[in-house]
Amino acid sequence: MRLFLTLFAATAAAAAAIEPSPSSDHNGSSFQAQCESFKAKIKVPNANVHSVTYVPAGVNISLADNPSVCGGDEDPITSTFAFCRIALNVTTSSKSQIFMEAWLPSNYSGRFLSTGNGGLGGCVKYDDMAYAAGYGFATVGTNNGHFGNTGVHFYQNSEVVEDFAYRALHTGVVVGKELTQSFYPQGYNKSYYLGCSTGGRQGWKSVQTFPDDFDGVVAGAPAFNFVNLTSWGARFLTLTGDSSADTFVTKTQWTAVHNEIIRQCDPLDGAVDNIIEDPDLCQPIIETLLCNATQFSTSGICLTGAQVQTVNAIFSTTYGMDGSFVYPRMQPGSELAAYNSYYSGKPFSYATDWYRYVVYNNTNWDPATWTLKDAAIASAQDPYQISTWNGDISPFQKKGGKVLHYHGMEDAIISSDSSKVYYKHVADTMNLSPSELDSFYRFFPISGMAHCANADGPSAIGEGTGTFSGNNPEDNVLLAMVQWVEEGVAPDFVRGAKLNGSTVEYRRKHCKYPKRNRYVGPGPSTDENAWECI
Repeated sequence: MRLFLTLFAATAAAAAAIEPSPSSDHNGSSFQAQCESFKAKIKVPNANVHSVTYVPAGVNISLADNPSVCGGDEDPITSTFAFCRIALNVTTSSKSQIFMEAWLPSNYSGRFLSTGNGGLGGCVKYDDMAYAAGYGFATVGTNNGHFGNTGVHFYQNSEVVEDFAYRALHTGVVVGKELTQSFYPQGYNKSYYLGCSTGGRQGWKSVQTFPDDFDGVVAGAPAFNFVNLTSWGARFLTLTGDSSADTFVTKTQWTAVHNEIIRQCDPLDGAVDNIIEDPDLCQPIIETLLCNATQFSTSGICLTGAQVQTVNAIFSTTYGMDGSFVYPRMQPGSELAAYNSYYSGKPFSYATDWYRYVVYNNTNWDPATWTLKDAAIASAQDPYQISTWNGDISPFQKKGGKVLHYHGMEDAIISSDSSKVYYKHVADTMNLSPSELDSFYRFFPISGMAHCANADGPSAIGEGTGTFSGNNPEDNVLLAMVQWVEEGVAPDFVRGAKLNGSTVEYRRKHCKYPKRNRYVGPGPSTDENAWECI
């Protein structure tokens, strides 16, 4: 579990950004008394309420219910707001249950929000809960049906798989809304979602399957096309081999590959700033690094023909045995981080877990044996439509829902090309042009952003504490969604910040897809007004 940051200015400035409803402005002893008496009023079917606790402002929030596999109680969150904290288990079947928490803040804004999860997880996103609750959202989060970022709990238990696919999140939303309506006399006015990676997939699953759950969904770097994404992760080991293979590319060589890609592709957006604005324009010629080439890396590092083939395969779309599309290429620009994820000659743990505990229910399955035949078997299973690839989201559109979808262009875990493929899939399925999709679905590629986190560029967009850079909706995707849903002001761009600690070095406006950013000057590339969307 990543280091939690104190919920700093987000809460202090929230009053100016999102005003709480006057009738929900609980203070001091009255709010505490309301919280402490609430347990007796909870009537949730199939639930076991562990605790209802009043948490005052200015204290470290205990994470005693967070098991060691999720980080335990080692990284406390310091809250700047008082809230009523409810912890409970909800039974989802005879073989499964979820753990969930609801944080009901004293500065309640009249809004409900559910957080998502990450990886194969299994861990409540307490940092996202603190972030949202600090803005006055009645906030819920679940463990997605099991504790720990592993698939071992899926073994011979399809009920836990079903929780992971969709049921845990939806159950948490149903229970969370009931708790919110019981606690606050006015209930809630609007319902929101915030999540990235697996959380991004969960948000899209809600859009596709439970269109009434949310009015606004912020979904980042979605792990949709999930089964094929897992197979794509398994494929890398077969491309690189282990560290002794002729096809293996060392970390030092990957650094040379990255530098060559930047050399070839960075200037294509008009500015040389070590950031690739649009990887679509980047089709790197890796053969320039061949050891027998007339020119190669200035560092003197070169690649053999077999190694060049490895790199080219990684930057190629994956097709099945029958020629059908499986998954797009890894976008160029993410090489340095992707080495640790995929290229180090070791199996990708999430892929191994999915095949061992879901596809084959065989704990001895060897990831080194993976082939496209395995991908076909896994794809045919697609339990509970976990792939989350439905292109018809018209029910969500018709109910007035809004979805803000973003993806980092330096994502080393989930290729950002997947988000572009899905956007086109929705447009084709619904027969809607980008201008028509704009009324309810907007996608923002974020250059210089890693997987759900800051990286080399201006990529702090306010999706959580670590990427907070202000309460202006242009700088904060959560507040942008609130403004879109409640005021009808749709975001034409997402402004990202390049952070140095808590200091903003510069900002850049990220374009709404399918537009791309182009440097036009005359100022430096760090001047946001020197760029335009074309």
